[in-house]
Amino acid sequence: MEWFVQLSPIIQALLATLFTWGVTALGASIVFFFKSIHKEVLNAMLGFAAGVMIAASFWSLLAPGIELAEQLGQVAYITASLGFLAGGLFLYGVDKILPHLHIGEETHQAEGIKTSWQRSVLLVSAITLHNIPEGLAVGVAFGAVASGLSAGGTLTGAIALAIGIGLQNFPEGAAVSIPLRREGFSRMKAFLYGQASGIVEPIAGMLGAFAVMQMQSILPFALSFAAGAMIYVVVEELIPEAQRETGGSKTDIATLGALVGFTVMMILDVALG
Repeated sequence: MEWFVQLSPIIQALLATLFTWGVTALGASIVFFFKSIHKEVLNAMLGFAAGVMIAASFWSLLAPGIELAEQLGQVAYITASLGFLAGGLFLYGVDKILPHLHIGEETHQAEGIKTSWQRSVLLVSAITLHNIPEGLAVGVAFGAVASGLSAGGTLTGAIALAIGIGLQNFPEGAAVSIPLRREGFSRMKAFLYGQASGIVEPIAGMLGAFAVMQMQSILPFALSFAAGAMIYVVVEELIPEAQRETGGSKTDIATLGALVGFTVMMILDVALG
């Protein structure tokens, strides 16, 4: 552990997000063993991912951001509100521009700028869009540690966030590779597409760490920004997908998954942070 502490925060963020990318690949590797996943199982996994992201948004990002804003003499609720809304609006803008396709939809239902991209690329783009705020959140967390400000978080807290993000990346990798396998892709090609959706996380992680290290005054805003972006993904993508093509008591499994995910992330953050 000592060797990790001595690394630059940017390198720490890189290693942490390489871990989250690796878990995405692990989830995508399910395609080598199964051609399909029962819908209720996938719903539970996506619900779990939503719960983790909601808990991480508050415990690891928004609450520390508010505390740090107060410490820096800023009007905390204004900084947090502006950052939170900016994060959501940023993802909203990217959502309208980047061509992507949600799982279970037909190609003509693709969102973003019209393009001739293949269905597989559109599916990967959708999950890649999810991973931008996740990588950013991890990077900002490690950058906060480097700031030396007490409210900025601890190294174990940043590691806990990376572990939580990694856990919820597992179903996202599977959510890409399994549908591609069902559509006739080879197992290897479906796996490669599935893991590729996590490539953006190391990039976003290093950028997030670098930005807050250079400008400590923006750290409260950056933490709130990452929280807003993650909540946007949860409400726009994960929850609707977990409830898709289900009804009645079948939706309960996704709800229970979200409760478990929230609890796991809360324990990680409170116990380690």
